Amino acid sequence: MTNQVPYSDAQAAELYNVLNAWGPSDDFYLSLVMAAPSVLDVGCGTGMMLHRARALGHQGRLLGIDPDAAALDVARRRDDVEWVEGTAASMHWRQEFHQAVMMSHAFQCLVSDDDIQASLTAIRAALVDGGRFTFETRNPRVRSWERWNPDHPTDVTDADGRQLRIIHQVESVEGDAVTFTETTSELGGPALRTDRTILRFLDLDTLSDFLTDAGFVIEGQSGGWFGEPLEPASREMIITARAA
Repeated sequence: MTNQVPYSDAQAAELYNVLNAWGPSDDFYLSLVMAAPSVLDVGCGTGMMLHRARALGHQGRLLGIDPDAAALDVARRRDDVEWVEGTAASMHWRQEFHQAVMMSHAFQCLVSDDDIQASLTAIRAALVDGGRFTFETRNPRVRSWERWNPDHPTDVTDADGRQLRIIHQVESVEGDAVTFTETTSELGGPALRTDRTILRFLDLDTLSDFLTDAGFVIEGQSGGWFGEPLEPASREMIITARAA
């Protein structure tokens, strides 16, 4: 939910790519995308991953789906990839993809049990038998939300050369759901935009149960982008599940 919008959805979509420069997580997912003949990117955002894959010569089917129309406007600058506006739960594909990915902690935007189950069921249906779904979620044991406060701002220059400050503030922690705001301001100036988000922090056992119920078998798990073992102090839980 957006409370203030002097900084538009379109500007926010452009800023996303600046805030999320290419890094080790992207290299990890790119290797999976390039190895698969057909790929479904769930929560594709501005399409950076599929843009890169096509530019590097991926010859198969690439499809990105996201509910954010402004982000998809950026993604659609490349027209040799399929782009669909919608949610994971709304998907209708049947055994059309060999690999599905859900990057940038997008999985945590699935908040209710019903939404998680419906989304996983739709992803499983979209995959061929034996296809794989790879995603990451923050490890709840690390309690990363405790750093989401004004003491840890992010300063950035947007695509128009405007100096901005991004501040997060947690509003509530109820069970495994964390509600927080992200405020974008001019550096030293007024707030331009405030977005409110709820993220779900599932533990591994609960996550495993959801995957099993949707027809997946966990095939691999790690705690880092270079294959580090998943341990209690790992910041990430990176999961690959096979469509059983």
